[in-house]
Formats: sequence, C-alpha cells, structure tokens
Amino acid sequence: MNSQTRGVLYGVGAYGLWGVFPLYFRLLERSSALEVVAHRVLWSLVVCLGVVAAVKGWHDLRATLAMPRRVLPLAAGAVLLAVNWGVYVYAVNSGQVLEASLGYYINPLVTVLLGVLVLHERLRAWQWVAVGLGAVAVAVLTVAYGRPPLIALTLALSFGLYGLIKNRIGAGVGAVTSLTTETLVLAAPAAIVLAWLEATGDGHFSQNPPWQALLLASLGLATVVPLLFFAASARRVPLSTLGLLQYLTPTLQLLCGVVLLGERMPAERWVGFGLVWAALVVLTADTVRSASRRRVETRTAEPVGAT
Repeated sequence: MNSQTRGVLYGVGAYGLWGVFPLYFRLLERSSALEVVAHRVLWSLVVCLGVVAAVKGWHDLRATLAMPRRVLPLAAGAVLLAVNWGVYVYAVNSGQVLEASLGYYINPLVTVLLGVLVLHERLRAWQWVAVGLGAVAVAVLTVAYGRPPLIALTLALSFGLYGLIKNRIGAGVGAVTSLTTETLVLAAPAAIVLAWLEATGDGHFSQNPPWQALLLASLGLATVVPLLFFAASARRVPLSTLGLLQYLTPTLQLLCGVVLLGERMPAERWVGFGLVWAALVVLTADTVRSASRRRVETRTAEPVGAT
C-alpha cells in the first residue's frame, strides 16, 4: 500500500469518526453540554500528554509554551474550540443534528469568506458564485426554520475562525503540541466547572456506574484519535483530496440525523441544503481546476533538463 492510499484511508478514518459523533454524544445525553465539554478538555489533555510522552515531544511543547506569540493565538483558538464543541453537543442532544451537519457543510464557504474579510484575499468569479449560493441557502433555511440557523452558523463561524488562527500560526506547531497547549489553557476553567457541577449535584460522572464515567473518560480518545488520523492524512494526500474528504463528515451526520435518529427534513429544508450542496460543487470544481492549472503552469515553467 503506497503512502497516498494510506493517507486517504487515514482521512476516511478521521472524517468518518467525526461523522458518527452524533451517535456517540447521544449516549452522553444525561450530561449537559457544559459538563461534556469540561470532561472533553481534561480527558483530552490526559491523552495528549500521553502521546507527547510516547513521541518524546516535550521539547516542542516547552518551546511552544515559552513563546507568547504562539500561546496567545492558541488560547484564542481554544476558546473557539470550546464554543464549537459545546454548541455541537447541545445540537446533538437537543435533536438538531441536521442543523449541526449544515454547519459543517457551510464551513468551507465561511472559510473562503474569512479569507476575503480578514486576509484580504481576492476571490475568483466561481468562488463568488459559490459564496452567493451559500448566502441564498442561508436565507432559504431561515424561512424554512422560521429563524436564522444559528447553530449551523455558530459551528461554521467558530470552526472557520479556529482554522484561520491555525493557518496564521503556520506549520511551526504540530497537531498534538497544538491541541495539548489548547487543552492546557482550558484545563483550569474545565476543572472549576466540574467541581462546581459536582458540588451542586448537577454532575453526572458517578451516575449509572460505571458506564457514564467510562463514556465521559473516553472523550479524550474520541477527540485525539481522529485528530491524529487527520494529521497523518494531511501529510500524505494533496489538499484538494483532503478538501473532498471533509464532506464525508456532514454527510454521515445528515444520515445519522435522518435515518438513525429520526429527525424530520421538510421539503423546504431540502431546498436549502440543495443550494448549499450546489455551492460546494461549484467551490470544489473551481478549486480542483485551479490546482490543476497551477500544476500545469509549474511543469511548463520548469527549465529543460530539470529533475
């Protein structure tokens, strides 16, 4: 099996696991979103520290923690990540998985828009078409829901801003070091939240022993394992392939919501989702065409005899 094939399999593993998260989080519905996020932070930190120890990554972690210009953006990213996690868990356990899946369909369009607004990037004509279709889709879904799709928009915007921060930090911080730093930032608030919940009788760690405790503790592995798969995939496959694989997550979430969790999908919402899918087809086709053109230009520009 060659490296690129392994990369695709790692990508399918990562996005596939994220795609079935609604079924996993539904098992935790007796715990509030706040409690789940707090446990997710602390158990993820435990797993991350174990991975850091296994790969002897203490030097990279110490170097990152010693640089405020890296820690501060990661701290901001940690807050965005906590918001994203909390809203997602709330959506799943309040029977709004379909709207959560919409958020991750919209996310690539939000990322493109952030590139224009924050990084002052210039969009190609077809990218503007995709963004326009996305805006029409949100308007249609606002009418269909009778309100703006706030869960979807919050998920898309929080993850889009998180990705923007990671992009600006660059490749100097590895995936495990980055997540370890982010969970370290959130560890103290998470511990305070859990202590408060247990003191007020609203904590659920000891309920239904030992299953609730085991499920909450497993949040660390559920968070870190897909991330490691994703990092392994990103090193082996082209960005265009990774961009296509990312649609596996919201598609599986959509199927979970409709087929397994019995959420209703009226016709007008299908129209809104259809507009989003059309926007993604346009965006993906433009991205693939642009990448192909750049490869041709690069080969053409190579001097004769170059190796």
